[in-house]
Amino acid sequence: MAFVARLMLACLLILCAGLDAARAQKQGGVLRVTHRDNPPSTSIHEEATISTDMPFMSVFNNLVVFDPDSKQNRLDAIVPDLATSWKYSDDDRTLTFQLRDGVKWHDGKPFTSADVKCTWDMVTGKVDGKMRKNPRKTWWFNVKEITTNGPLEVAFHLNDPQPSLLVMLAGGFSPVYPCHVPAAQMRTHPIGTGPFKFVEFKQNESIRLERNPDYWKPGRPYLDAIEYDIIANRSTAILALVAGKFDLTLTGEVTPELVKDVKAQVPQMQCLVQPSNTQGNLLVNRERPPFDNARIRRAMALAIDRKAFSDILSRGVYNIGGAMLAPPEGIWGWSPEFMATVPGYGADVEKSREEGRQIMRGLGYGPDKMLPLKVSTRNIADYRDAAVILIDHLKTVFIQAELETLDSAVWYARLVRKDYSVGMNVQGTGIDDPDVMLFENYLCGSERNYTAYCNPELEKLFHQQSMMKDQEARRKLVWEIDRKLQEDGARPVVYQSQGGTCWWPYVKGLKLAVNSIYNHWRFEDVWLDR
Repeated sequence: MAFVARLMLACLLILCAGLDAARAQKQGGVLRVTHRDNPPSTSIHEEATISTDMPFMSVFNNLVVFDPDSKQNRLDAIVPDLATSWKYSDDDRTLTFQLRDGVKWHDGKPFTSADVKCTWDMVTGKVDGKMRKNPRKTWWFNVKEITTNGPLEVAFHLNDPQPSLLVMLAGGFSPVYPCHVPAAQMRTHPIGTGPFKFVEFKQNESIRLERNPDYWKPGRPYLDAIEYDIIANRSTAILALVAGKFDLTLTGEVTPELVKDVKAQVPQMQCLVQPSNTQGNLLVNRERPPFDNARIRRAMALAIDRKAFSDILSRGVYNIGGAMLAPPEGIWGWSPEFMATVPGYGADVEKSREEGRQIMRGLGYGPDKMLPLKVSTRNIADYRDAAVILIDHLKTVFIQAELETLDSAVWYARLVRKDYSVGMNVQGTGIDDPDVMLFENYLCGSERNYTAYCNPELEKLFHQQSMMKDQEARRKLVWEIDRKLQEDGARPVVYQSQGGTCWWPYVKGLKLAVNSIYNHWRFEDVWLDR
């Protein structure tokens, strides 16, 4: 009897603690967030930047999402969202989802399996969805067909087994769109099923979202609204945060050095510096002379001092690696021992630069005859800072460059059209998975393959690794693929970024991942304790 009494008391204490925690989460308030620039549009499926993903992810839901309680986005940490359950069949070539009943779009229309089919028929290119851009079409290379079975069941039929399909469906760039809303409206006034409803986007000023009172999760969200103020100058944004005008920064936007400054001014400020799964990379348009000459491209790659980039931009905090995010936060990146065997990643930078100078001398260039070019980049501090360092490094191999800065919408449009010669890019990868990185950025003809690199033999290995269930065997193959990409100068990776996100301690319920900045911005569990 004593044991039973103690057990009942323990259960009562647990129940009370849970009720106290629930009561502690306050309803109401407006979350104020800094933003760095104008999002190219409000349509997540048409954009490839955190500038769109972070403010508008909370308008939508996915079929599944990464577990917010897991610090690492990975296959074994995926939880239901609009789907309640899923299962594989047909030798892992069919993935069937059971869907949540009673969910409504923000305009009151019911969510059904038809919306899922419409969304992926559009992004796979099987139907003309009237999208202006489709940057992740290659994510879905393996999807053969989408079928429905009534309003609450949908199936993805695959050409080959692909364990990472669930991973891609869980990312912030994979929301379900409504069938009945045209693409043109989604670019300016998106309709979703998520915890917040779109209100307005004023160019160069602000974005406002308001609580969805009919959200399918009872009691969520806690916030009344989220407001983003667009402040192009990073120092101005930080000063406003410190002064208490904002509650949260755009994620990954605070440099490691600025984080130190913020903490010195406001010791209680919560700041987290971690890998963003963005990387600085050199873009060389190999379709445009003289950069169609592989020797010039190699000389440019040999000029890069990766450690100097890390030291100057972050006081040595940025990682050095290949295409895949470096461990321990990254799942698929090279080990330090393997990286040391990759050409161009050695410590003797001067030896590499001398090789580059010999190449350029052989092509008729030298200190008295420099190769002139423009280095194009996005007009954001992170991009500009890296581009200035790149221009300095290129001088060591007789290349004289000038800087060209472009607004975000122009930058992305020109990259897609290959309307540039050389660019300094700071590109994010939405999900830490080889299928995302390889097919999005290096597949022949991909919209995001900005350098027009094409290696059909290597692509066979892309497909081989995609079907592998053994993670260790897959990782070894991915390392070799990554080595070949760097040897070919496909898109030389200069550094892997780490960025800071800062918020006042009264902002509760915020959870970030260590291997991507793109997937945890639903804000349905965030509340303000003030």
